[in-house]
Amino acid sequence: MSSPQQRGERVQGDSAATSPISSVSSMSGQRIVIVGGRRLEGVIPISGSKNAAVALMAGAILAAEGKTTLRNVPRISDIQTLADVLRHLGVTVSFSDDHRTATIDATRLVTHEAPAELVARMRASFWVLGPVLARLKRARIPQPGGCNIGARAIDLHIKGVEALGAKVEVGYGAVTAEAPGGLKGTSIYLDLPSVGATMNIMMAAALAEGTTIIENAAQEPDVEDLGNLLLAMGANISGHGTGMITIEGVSSLHGADYSVMPDRIEAGTYACMAAITGGDVLLQGANAAHLRPVLMKMAEAGIRTEEPEGGVRILGAQTRLRATRVIASPHPGFPTDVQQPFTAVLSLAEGTSVITDTVYESRFRYLTEMAKMGAKVDVEGRTAVITGVDRLTGSDVEATDLRAGAALIVAALAAEGRSRVFHTEHVERGYEGIVEKLSALGATIWREDENGRRVGGEALSLCA
Repeated sequence: MSSPQQRGERVQGDSAATSPISSVSSMSGQRIVIVGGRRLEGVIPISGSKNAAVALMAGAILAAEGKTTLRNVPRISDIQTLADVLRHLGVTVSFSDDHRTATIDATRLVTHEAPAELVARMRASFWVLGPVLARLKRARIPQPGGCNIGARAIDLHIKGVEALGAKVEVGYGAVTAEAPGGLKGTSIYLDLPSVGATMNIMMAAALAEGTTIIENAAQEPDVEDLGNLLLAMGANISGHGTGMITIEGVSSLHGADYSVMPDRIEAGTYACMAAITGGDVLLQGANAAHLRPVLMKMAEAGIRTEEPEGGVRILGAQTRLRATRVIASPHPGFPTDVQQPFTAVLSLAEGTSVITDTVYESRFRYLTEMAKMGAKVDVEGRTAVITGVDRLTGSDVEATDLRAGAALIVAALAAEGRSRVFHTEHVERGYEGIVEKLSALGATIWREDENGRRVGGEALSLCA
């Protein structure tokens, strides 16, 4: 049966109908508990970018000589999953004691086939296709899993490596690519500016013979970060971070020492948390240029921001938040990964906000859960209409994916009473120590196990 959002029906909150008993009947397992109403204040350090870090780890596979050292790596489970994928391929991966530095030695890459059970955990595992194919001239990568936010086809990845001369077969749940004579440079036009496809093609083309040009390439900062790592490894790349990337293939790459950029999505999420609580929070290390679309929309909503050296400061609105219109689109547009947390903020804004997500077709499923907290929402396809309410009420809700879980935590921080967000393993995949960071800002928040016992420690953020 289709969901109310899929049918285009109204999804409206009714706090009286969402008792803990009725709403938790289908929920179990680890959860995060929040008692709302606390103003967030203080300094929060922004971790290294999740999306960039997993791409950089895949890129390290290309180094036939020397070790690659990645610094400012976030302590999240996705990093552990990809490390296990690399180890299966014969790559040595080790971490510093604080787990923020990864050392990767791919000189003994021996296996061309990634394990299905690991690739199924996270979509970015598929990004090893390009570098493994470039190094070993063949690769067999299972079709990926990850967050439940709609179709994210791998056809553009396949189109890219085929254009580079690989023979590709898709079957039995895996993609098999072979290029016995090596990859050859070519011109590739992407029908959509896919971040993953752009990265996979960049990595494969780095060792291809001749020149590769990627047109309509993704322009996200994560792509630029990967290009900068490849340059440090000896690649010849230009235009990364723009819509046209040029790669002059080289015969081999070497290890490098590189620091992962700050996570703009984590920064945007904490900005939403500060805003909805009327807080005063310095996002230490955040790159304001990467956050420009978010900061501009926040200004439209009445949220004050400052850009001191070394970070971004979010100050609560002096009056009630104002409704606005948001269109989530590829960079340099408003990031789809911040759409959900910012929509939670707009649920309390005066007036009616219209949110359109042009990137993923199923990214509004979380609004059914927000409705339990009192949010008033109409959803039709890729567009949601948010009618601001005076208050949200704590409830038991379920995180359907990584950013949906973050959005529910945003809402819970401002809601009256207690909320329990279930299935927070999704959240822990992408936010390092989120409970600890929010506690340090004054939030009343903790983790519970399936038996309702409080649990703590950053180990949970490193679970596989």
